[in-house]
Amino acid sequence: MKIHIRNARPDEYYTVEAIMKQVQQMHIDWRPDIYKYSETVLPLEVYEQAVMEKTFFVAEYDETVAGILFIAYRHIESPSQVTRNIIFVDSMAVDKKYRGKGIGHAFFDFLKDIKNQKGYNGIELQVNARNDAARKFYSDYGFTDKSVNMELL
Repeated sequence: MKIHIRNARPDEYYTVEAIMKQVQQMHIDWRPDIYKYSETVLPLEVYEQAVMEKTFFVAEYDETVAGILFIAYRHIESPSQVTRNIIFVDSMAVDKKYRGKGIGHAFFDFLKDIKNQKGYNGIELQVNARNDAARKFYSDYGFTDKSVNMELL
């Protein structure tokens, strides 16, 4: 297989940031009333911390970084909710040159393995309501709606 998921390295920051900027531009295109251009999408110190904590991963496609995955491990416990441990996908993106090559599926297969190894209850994420391609991809993979964010402008 051409896809290899591994922990990100500190020296890959600029490659990761370039992929993050592609996603930011999509958000700007969908919602220029909310999103704007920023010189830095992912602050270096946030990236370095995630690399150190082993919560930032890259997908290599033919030995080239083609996708990124940033996760958080969350413990949910409150009087009104069932106690659960989840993997929350903070960011997942595939470089536009590599979309449609199975990288997203590889990331989720990778996350399912982590979930099972750690005995976690699930994997959660948020998706922009206007990102039809991502919503379809997540749904086709097996994700279901958990909640809906709404706004009044």
